[in-house]
Amino acid sequence: MVAYAMSTDFTRAYLHLSELAAHTRNLMHEGRASLAITESDCTGGDPQQLARISLSGHISRLAPSEPDYQEARNRYLKRLPDAAPLFDFGDFHLFSLQIDTARFVAGFGQARTLSGKALSRR
Repeated sequence: MVAYAMSTDFTRAYLHLSELAAHTRNLMHEGRASLAITESDCTGGDPQQLARISLSGHISRLAPSEPDYQEARNRYLKRLPDAAPLFDFGDFHLFSLQIDTARFVAGFGQARTLSGKALSRR
């Protein structure tokens, strides 16, 4: 599980991750990733009835010198302001997941696949 923030056009997800975590080290060696986001399961019912989306695409580390870094950082901190001190830690890095496809499931038997470009028009 990781925290994330979305770009204003919903074509990218931003992740701020520690390289001490195994999943971060994997991302640093693999150019593809998926991020699963689910509706909160507070009822204890059938988890297959929960709405969910899986965002898949190419992930890259954003260096502070890159043009997109500041916008990504601002979006992340707008959503998760308590994460600000983590940006001072040397083992944390900001990543950008460029969304190629999104698989949305509204519940059992209600699914559709969208392209990353289609997300930006919604």
